[in-house]
Amino acid sequence: MTARNAPATRHPRLPRSTVLLAFLAIAETAFAHEQQGVPGGLASGFLHPLTGLDHLAAMVAVGLWGAQLGAPAIWILPITFPLVMAVGGVLGVLGIPLPIPEAVIALSALVLGGAVAARLRLPFAAAAAVVGVFAIFHGHAHGAELPKSANPLAYGVGFVVATGLLHLCGISIGTLSRSPAGGRLIQGLGASIAVLGCYFLVRNLAALP
Repeated sequence: MTARNAPATRHPRLPRSTVLLAFLAIAETAFAHEQQGVPGGLASGFLHPLTGLDHLAAMVAVGLWGAQLGAPAIWILPITFPLVMAVGGVLGVLGIPLPIPEAVIALSALVLGGAVAARLRLPFAAAAAVVGVFAIFHGHAHGAELPKSANPLAYGVGFVVATGLLHLCGISIGTLSRSPAGGRLIQGLGASIAVLGCYFLVRNLAALP
């Protein structure tokens, strides 16, 4: 038998389902590994504010409202929120309960979005107080969901940094309010955030026992 006619050597092929299961197992193991220690804490904390639409919308609304109010609120409000949120995060890590936290988080999106939509101009101290109260509940939710294997301090740094970046995003968008058309666009965005917050609030209240 010539080499041309010799049967080709066949390499064994794994079933596709086996390959897929192996890939998923490796990915799950890698993800679990990323949740451990300082690197896992930073990654988990940074991603957590981005995974909840009500959290994300409220944090962007803080930046939008600060931009509407102007100096010093444009910078003080986005600084106040993460600092006070860190206190709420400690409460969450310690397991100290707060009343209906998810409903209050949804309410924060409703109130802050409504303030942007209405171009509400509260005194600076009053605006900071509103933002601070809501920040405690946002931080508590983040702290309560700390992965067991993650480093708590790194986790806290992660979600504070992510929150600050969301505020900066809101501030950047809020600078459009300097023009009449941009101002109306920002108000429309605030109204959308308020509607979203209303939806989450109704859903959370309906789920209460």
